Amino acid sequence: MLGTKVRPGQSGVGVTVFDDLVGQQVATGQLRRAVTGAADLVAGGRGTGMTHAWLFTGPPGSGREEAARAFAAALQCTEGGCGHCDSCHQTLAGTHPDVLYVRPSGLSFGVAATRDLVLRAGSKPSGGRFRIVLFEDADRATEAASNALLKAVEEPSTRTVWLLCTPTPEDMLVTIRSRCRLVSLAAPGTDELLDALVRRDGVDVDTARVAARASAGRIDRARQLATDPEARRRREEVLSIPARLQGLGACVAAATRLHQIAEEESKALTGALDEQEKDELKAAFGEGSTGKGVAKAVRGAAGALKELEERQKRRATRIKRDTYDRALLDLAAFYRDVLTLQLGADVERSTEERSGDLQRIARASTPESTLRRIDAIMACRERIAANVHPQIALEAMTSALLSG
Repeated sequence: MLGTKVRPGQSGVGVTVFDDLVGQQVATGQLRRAVTGAADLVAGGRGTGMTHAWLFTGPPGSGREEAARAFAAALQCTEGGCGHCDSCHQTLAGTHPDVLYVRPSGLSFGVAATRDLVLRAGSKPSGGRFRIVLFEDADRATEAASNALLKAVEEPSTRTVWLLCTPTPEDMLVTIRSRCRLVSLAAPGTDELLDALVRRDGVDVDTARVAARASAGRIDRARQLATDPEARRRREEVLSIPARLQGLGACVAAATRLHQIAEEESKALTGALDEQEKDELKAAFGEGSTGKGVAKAVRGAAGALKELEERQKRRATRIKRDTYDRALLDLAAFYRDVLTLQLGADVERSTEERSGDLQRIARASTPESTLRRIDAIMACRERIAANVHPQIALEAMTSALLSG
């Protein structure tokens, strides 16, 4: 999430909500012009440069949601996104009453939830300048949900702004795309990520350099690797797998360990959050209180608790799949680096810290076998996405990595 903390050597003067968007100078310029147009619109002018629907696209980790959130804060701020007022703080923290934050908890977002969202989005701002819907992972909307969303985008309410986030424009219906202004975000370069980790997060240069190089342009992944020793340990264990594949037994063991790593990481990401949400729900229904009507309210919480658990289960499934995908992409990056050595390409290698393993595998195999191994990893990703049991998909993949 974006923050507004003062950086070392700064007094806070001149810092805006857009300053923490890493490597997005073009998109930031576009959004700043729109904010100026929005201010003109609020003042009764034509609002040139501003429109009611925006589509934020870019590869995973490029900062789509962060850019949309910064834009929402700037639209609500009377100073165009100063980063210090209550409106900016509330928007960035996800608590602004006139900003609806939507992130599908599961693998899809249904039509009923979309219709409810459209109804809520149509109301007038309660205190802010706009009624804003920030829809993360809008590509998870089902076909019926997308059609319901289309009607809202076609016939917008006054002062309602839709901010949709997807990996590519093609992930949305063409009829929705045509009614949105596109904001394209690029993957930041290693030097840009390195600077952000050191300057904003206070990470030491050596750790930041490894994390930036390993992240493949993903600021969220770079920050996780730079600040979480467990994330670094899990990645190192994944990258050690190619050198350990000496037989079918090792393949099964490697697949089992990959499965365990994904389970461990997903539980670490969801466990504490699940318990916090349950405690907050129980407190909202009066559990632990005394007095007339409390017992009835607590009994009424059972249905709400069951619904929460279902949402948490869907979220856990999505996070687990994302965790598998991250590990598989790390493996693919390893073999991509092997291929660059085999072809003599002078490029940056994201797994350079495993140079010994890279060199040995590059010498012992051919570019053709390396490409087959990368294909096997990509096939494993597709199988897991298609609901093949992860253990089976991983065993098939590690066997293919052994045979080449």
